[in-house]
Formats: sequence, structure tokens, C-alpha cells
Amino acid sequence: MVGDDASAMFYNPAGMAMMQQSVDFFSNRTQWIADISYSAAGLAKNLGNWGTVGASFIFSDYGDIIGTRVDATKPEGYEKTGNIDVGAYAIGVSYARSLTDKFSVGGQVKYAAQHLGSSVLKEGGKAVKNEVSGFAFDFGTIFYPGFKSLRVGMSVRNFSGQFQYEETPFQLPLTFKIGVAMNVMDLLGEYENPLLIAIDALHPRDYTERIHVGTEYWFKDMFALRVGYKFNYDVESFTAGLGFKYAIAGKNLKLDYSYGALGVFSSVSRFSIGISL
Repeated sequence: MVGDDASAMFYNPAGMAMMQQSVDFFSNRTQWIADISYSAAGLAKNLGNWGTVGASFIFSDYGDIIGTRVDATKPEGYEKTGNIDVGAYAIGVSYARSLTDKFSVGGQVKYAAQHLGSSVLKEGGKAVKNEVSGFAFDFGTIFYPGFKSLRVGMSVRNFSGQFQYEETPFQLPLTFKIGVAMNVMDLLGEYENPLLIAIDALHPRDYTERIHVGTEYWFKDMFALRVGYKFNYDVESFTAGLGFKYAIAGKNLKLDYSYGALGVFSSVSRFSIGISL
């Protein structure tokens, strides 16, 4: 709920309304478990009193998946049919604007698609492509009640109609989120190095409520240390990260890395790079 640049499109699009730069670019690479990876990028343009517009892209790589089919003549009872072409992506356009100095709104329209290879439902039948696509919507708001740097954010992500492969319809993982954030150093007076505390409560469609707690400390507006914890997850829990920001030739370069513990699975690494003008 605290993003105020192009990365806000992936969390709460209302955050783009607070963007101070003229143009901001953000890209991210997440190395997930089981050879799954996610790549994302976003570009935002500040139009002044007209608000902020942006475009985003995210792609999911599910790694190599080998297809099989039943074959009673084989010792294993099946035979391999080669790699299955699987993947997913979403392309979105966003808009955000500050309605007052304390209240901002934002939204995103995105086209999402997924393909899971082909299958033959009956022996000797025609192969059917397992593909679905359609539109989804994100909405968000951010409100500053007037106490120091405290802000309250709310977002609804992945609002969509039903998708269907063969028989069972499904919807995208609709998620409601509300959160608060504040630079707690404001309570002690004027300090150069901020210490941000953020708490988010999530209500996903397919799981019970979850809580995210995180803190971020900036030193000299150049180096950042981040620590967080996710509650009520099956395997996710502790997270930590580092950030670096440097101004060169009128441009701000941003580099970030984060680590996430995943219990019995391998840890997750996320790399981000950003440039603002």
C-alpha cells in the first residue's frame, strides 16, 4: 500500500497519483519454486493535474512440464508425449489521480490469458487446446487522515467474470486488501532517515484472511533495509530485502533484492530494477 511509482500498478494503482517523477520504469523477476518464474514490468507517466497513466505486463513461466498418456503396454503404465507448452500473461493499462491533497484513486484494466497445452478427451479424438483469456480489473484508494505521514489504503484486485476450460468454471483470485503505513520517525520529530512501518490485511477469494507486516529503513536516501513477515500462510513467512538508489545524469537508478522463506521448499528470490526521470 506504500508504492508511489510504477510498481504501484501491481499492488494498489492509486499509489501512482503520488508519483513525483515525470516518468518511472519498473521491472521485476521472481524465481519461484519448481522452476517457476515470474517477470513483470511497468511504465508510468505523470501528467500533472491530469493524473498519472501507466502500462504493465506480467508473464508466468511454468518451466518444463512433460506430458504423459496412459499406455498399458509400458512397464510404467504410461508413455511420455514430450514437453507441454504452458504459460500465462497479463497486459494492463492504469490511471490514477489525486482528488484532493489527502485522497487518491486509481484503477487498472488488464487482459489476462493462460494456456495449458492440448489434451485429447477421448481415444482417437481431436486434440483440444486448453486456453482461456479475458479482462480483469483492479481498483484502489489511498487516504491521508491528517496525522503525520499516516495513510490508509484499500484495493480490490483481479475482479473478473468466469473463465472455463472444459467443464468447470473458475474466476481469477479476487483479493481485497486494506492497509496502513506510517514513517514512525515522525513521532520523534524531524529525522533524515525514515523508518516506515506497514500492515496489510488481505481477504483472498480462495483462502482465509492473511496479515502482512513489514518495515523499511532508508539511510541517506541511498540504502534501504527491509524486513517483513506473512501470517496465516501454509509455507510463506519471513521476508527480508535490500535496496539501493543512486542519482546519475539526472536519472534515478533503483535496485532491489528480496528473500522469502518458503518452509520445506527452496527460498524465493526477487530482483527489481527501476529508472525514473
